[in-house]
Order: sequence, then structure tokens, then C-alpha cells
Amino acid sequence: MKIHDISLPIFPGMIVWPDDPNVSLRRTLDQSKGDLATVSELALGVHTGTHLDALLHFVPGGTGVDALALDVLCGPARVHHALDADALTAEVFEQMNVPSGTERLLVRTRNSEEWARGARAFNTQYVAVTPDGARWLVARGVKVIGVDYLSVAIYSDPFTPHDILLRAGIIPIEGLNLSAIAAGAYTLYCLPLKLVGADGAPARAILVEA
Repeated sequence: MKIHDISLPIFPGMIVWPDDPNVSLRRTLDQSKGDLATVSELALGVHTGTHLDALLHFVPGGTGVDALALDVLCGPARVHHALDADALTAEVFEQMNVPSGTERLLVRTRNSEEWARGARAFNTQYVAVTPDGARWLVARGVKVIGVDYLSVAIYSDPFTPHDILLRAGIIPIEGLNLSAIAAGAYTLYCLPLKLVGADGAPARAILVEA
């Protein structure tokens, strides 16, 4: 069994969505300064790094991240590459030849190369899902869509793809690092922090291959 960690590291100065809180991680107690134990304080937005979106994120009155079904977030998954795509449109998804019945789809694009080289500036030209791409996912019965930048939706239209996906019950996993992941079949395990009533939560995501 081989485990691939596809989560982004969380640290002060990392890339966050514009206007989201920056990460703060500081020691409030430190053994090297004579304290009994070392204790740290963490402050960050719920959409930091590798994270999940809840219905509440874009749908007023929707449920929070603590209501997400964990069995949907764990199970057989497919990784497909779209390294030359500028956006994840219906046409691009169709060209992937995703097997019928795929419920968990992760897409590696050129975005992942930014994580691999340690980029520190937000890129508005990231590759993500368009409205017609979102409708394609709904029509094919996908339950989880994983993308390798901080939003499942294109920068020019953050609302529509989110609205289509979330209202259909599709869970977006955002901020994956797929730079070392070959296309193929895996088992996905993605567990968000159980933040009651929150619109999203950071998560640790791994892929397992037999």
C-alpha cells in the first residue's frame, strides 16, 4: 500500500484567497523559554490550503461543513490530467473519458506545478471549473470534485460553478497538490475539521494505491 499526501502545508506567508485572513501560527508557551510545555496558537480562514466547501458557502441557509457525509469523502476515486487546459469546461471533461459511475473525480492541471515550485503569489489565471463544466459534473453523477487551486470556480465567475455544484450536492475539495500524482484509480480519504456551522474547513487529503 502506498499513500500519497495531496494536502498543502499550512504556514504563515502561504498563498490564500485575496481578502481571506493570512495564516498566523505562534507559540504561546515554549519549553525553550522555561515553560512546562510547548503550546501554539493558530489563526486562519476556513478556506485555507486544502479545504472543503459546505453548502452554506454560497447557498443562504445551507448546511455547514459538519453536515458533510464522510462516506462520500472516502472511497474509490479517479485522477485525470488536463495539463493543457485553460479551464475545466464540459468539453475538457468529455475529452478525459472519465469512466461511467465515477463518483470522486480529482483533476490535475498546470496549477499543481505552482505548488511544486513553491509559488508564493496568488495567480488569478488558475485553471478551474466553468459553469458548463459544473453542469457536466452534475449530469454524470459525480459526488466529489477535487481541484488543484484554491477555488473550484474560475476567477471571473466564482459564484455560478459553486452554486451549480453545491445545490446538486457535489462536494468541492479545493487546494489539492496533485503535482506528483499519476492519472489512474486510487482510494481517497479526505476529512475536514468538524467546525460546527462553518461554511468550509481545512482538511487532510490522501490517496492510497494498492
